[in-house]
Order: sequence, then C-alpha cells, then structure tokens
Amino acid sequence: MNSSITLPIKIIGAGLAGSECAWQLAKRGISVELYEMRPKKLTPAHKTGNFAELVCSNSLKSVDPLHPAGILKKEMELLDSLIIKTAKQFALPAGKALAVDREKFSKKITETLNQHSNIKVINEEVKEIPSGTTVIATGPLTSDALTQEIIKITGEKFLYFYDAISPIVYADSINYEKMFFGSRYEDSDDYLNSPLTEQEYYKFWHELVNAEVTNLKDFEKLIFFEACLPIEEMARRGKNTLLYGPLKPIGLKSPFPKKMYAVVQLRRETLDNDSFSMVGFQTRLKWGEQKRVFRLIPGLEEAEFVRFGQMHRNTYINAPKELDIFYRLKKEPNIFLAGQITGVEGYLESAATGLVVALYIYQFLNGEPNPLPFTTALGALGRHLTLSNPKNFQPSGITLGMFLPPSKKMKRKEKAKFVAIRAKKEIEEWIEKVVAKY
Repeated sequence: MNSSITLPIKIIGAGLAGSECAWQLAKRGISVELYEMRPKKLTPAHKTGNFAELVCSNSLKSVDPLHPAGILKKEMELLDSLIIKTAKQFALPAGKALAVDREKFSKKITETLNQHSNIKVINEEVKEIPSGTTVIATGPLTSDALTQEIIKITGEKFLYFYDAISPIVYADSINYEKMFFGSRYEDSDDYLNSPLTEQEYYKFWHELVNAEVTNLKDFEKLIFFEACLPIEEMARRGKNTLLYGPLKPIGLKSPFPKKMYAVVQLRRETLDNDSFSMVGFQTRLKWGEQKRVFRLIPGLEEAEFVRFGQMHRNTYINAPKELDIFYRLKKEPNIFLAGQITGVEGYLESAATGLVVALYIYQFLNGEPNPLPFTTALGALGRHLTLSNPKNFQPSGITLGMFLPPSKKMKRKEKAKFVAIRAKKEIEEWIEKVVAKY
C-alpha cells in the first residue's frame, strides 16, 4: 500500500464529481467521509440538500456514439458510473441527449450513497482543508472560506470568479478564402484574421449592441472585470471602442485589396487544430443571437459552433499550472481536485473527473497509478486540463480536439468515427490491464 494515501478518503462536496468519486471508492472497499454542507447551508443556486442536484439544466449531453460526449458516457458506463447508471434509470425523451428527471435522479444518488456502508456522510461546511488524503469537489460555487484555503496552497493571487469564455468554431466550417493567417507585428501564422471594411464593421457593431443578452441569476451581481469585458459591453461604450480593442486593425498586413478597417482574430483552440476560438469575444449574448451576429463576420457566414460564448460566476483553478496528470495539486500531492473547479465544464465532465480521481487514488493504494491514455475520452479530459497552455486556459466541456489526434489528416466525420473506435479499444485494454487486476 502506498503510504502517501491515508484513509478514510475525505471528499468535500457531494455534487456530481464528489458523488461519483465516493461511489467508485466505496464500491472498491475504500472508506470515505463525504462532506456536504447542504441542507444546513444552501448555495444561492441549489434548492435542496440532495446530492448531485442538477442546477442549470437536466441534460447530460449527447448519447451519439460518435459525439465526444457519447464516447465519454460509454467509457463511464464501462467503469460502472453511478451518475450515468442513475441518469439512464430516470431518463426522459430528449432526442439524442440524455435528459433526466432531476428530482428522482438526485434523490436516488443521495439514497445510494447514504446507504453505502463504506461512506460516512457529514453535513457540515468545510472551511479548512482537513489533513490526510482529500478530494476537493466543491464545484463552481465553492465557498469563500475554502477558496481562500486553495489560494494559500497554490500561491495564486486569486481564483476566477467569472468565466469569460469566447465562442469556438469548427475549423472546417470556416471560409478561409475571406481570411488570412498572421500575427500582429510578428512573422508567424498563430492567428486567423478576418478583415472588415468600414461598412461591414458598423453593420456588425449595430447588430452586436442591439442583440439580446442572457440575464444573470438573481443572486449574481453584474460585476465585470475590465480585462474580460463581454464584447457587447465594450461595444456599448462607443462605436469605435472595439477598433482600439480586440478588433484593432494595426500590426497586420492583409493580402486582400479591400481596405482593412477592422479585424477579427481567431486562435487555434485545440492541440490538433480542428477548431478556433474568437479572440476577445467573451460574451453573454443569447446563443441564437451569437450565431446570427457572429456570422456577419467575413469567413464565418456558415460557421458551426463547438461552443457558444458565455459569462457567469464560476470558481476554477488554472489547472495546467496547478494540477498534475493525476488531478493532484502539484504543491500538495495529497490533495486531489475533481469537478468544475478543475476547469471542466458540464455535468458529464464533472462526474467523469470524479470517477477518474477515484481510480487514481485506488491505484495509488495498490502501487503506482497508470494514467488513462489520451486516446480515450477520460484521458483526453486530463490531457486538456494538464497539457493546455496555462496562459490561455479556459473551462471547457469534452470536444473532439481534446483527444490525441490521428496520425493523418481526416475530415471531421471520418475523424469522429476513428476516434470513437480507437477510444473503445483503448479504454477496454486499459481496464483489463489496470483496473481488472485489482
């Protein structure tokens, strides 16, 4: 047994990640103390004291076997995921998505964990990180006291309390004939640039400032940081504000004869370049409005979105800087992180990290852990969290671009099929080699 892991394993937070982590450990005979401050102390978003309460929606994304979320679900099923098993038990008709009856789903999770002999549930707020092996799975609404504890350990001046996320578009949906590669004042092709004429710019500006935005929840104060203002907020400060900000046309040489009055820049989003993020386009426009307005940009007329932009209160760490491949804090390897606080986005991905953390802890108890292959969906999440550029790290759900890319270029549908087949083979081999032997 690895002496660095101490029992019982303390898990802070009984959301999707904490619940999955507790289940995976307990079913393997590991004693767990699961801390959940609800119902004694509710967060502004939660309504009940039940575990794994779904706050924003009741969907756990696509079940399409070629969709990254579908691949992830299949892998979690192979590892007896409590979250996926319970979701399927209380599934509602939702096309290709896995939607659930929220109340029945969370009630069943709560009952399952409360009744497990290896799990001790403690309903109290954790203000200080306890000694021993601990999993912090407190989600995007981590309490101020615990947030300060994490700040002390990491040395970061602050954690991020608001996501400022730009939209991401599929690379193969871009019209490159209207765009060019280049960087401001540099001889490199790091950015894809869309030049706008004066007429194109002012039409875009008018539609942007008049587009509908999503409303924040009642408990959220409308506090924007100057460094990450939503683009529509910048635009409202004046017709030409964007020309001195993210759309400034200086430092670039356009190969096109038309005069470049403004320019929109896109940056490669994934390690294998299958998608681009819109630089400086963090937004809280409604999703339909994003599609309508951003398709006015030359080259994006037919753009398909991997993810729409959004801005909401959140707490997450700079995972590539702070976490190792096993989801441990580099400065305190006896502390693991799981769920949205790691920088994953979505119910499904949160549960997946809880599952992975449990598997790694179990391996540590039995020897040295074997990381999940980057060719699997579970491993791809770890790849994104730990190997992304820390300077540009943003929360994200599972995407095709997170997987280790194929050795040759493929069209998106061909690539999705290849990745799905390879992931299934690799996860089954990993389970047989690593998990089944214990």
